[in-house]
Amino acid sequence: MVKAMRGCVGTGQKGSAMPLLHISMRAGKPEVYRQAIMDGLYRAMCETFDVPEDDQFMALTEHDAENFRYGASYLGIARSDDVVFVQITANSTRSVDQKKALFRRIAERLADSPGIRREDVFVSLVEVAPENWSLGNGVAQYAR
Repeated sequence: MVKAMRGCVGTGQKGSAMPLLHISMRAGKPEVYRQAIMDGLYRAMCETFDVPEDDQFMALTEHDAENFRYGASYLGIARSDDVVFVQITANSTRSVDQKKALFRRIAERLADSPGIRREDVFVSLVEVAPENWSLGNGVAQYAR
């Protein structure tokens, strides 16, 4: 296990848990680059989605060029081979303003470190009902 970044100031209230992140990218970047992506995503979540400290659930997968495809100019956005797909599964509890702030902050954080162009930050948010989670022990921790 890689050391998790700390310092989130979220309230940790039930329902505000850290979303589950799946990160996909082309293979070949060094570990420090990949860790910077995960750290940046975590910090953006802390700043915009009110997540509790150390509530991190992320998986990063790398793909060979022949197994990774993207629209190089879809919607007029010029993407490169450095494009990163971030799929976030989260409770359906955040406002539209929080979601917009999250997308903006992710692009800013990943531009700062590890230096990903904003055009290459592709984020998808999948919202689910809180009762659709079991974070261990076979218990639906967020069920009302």
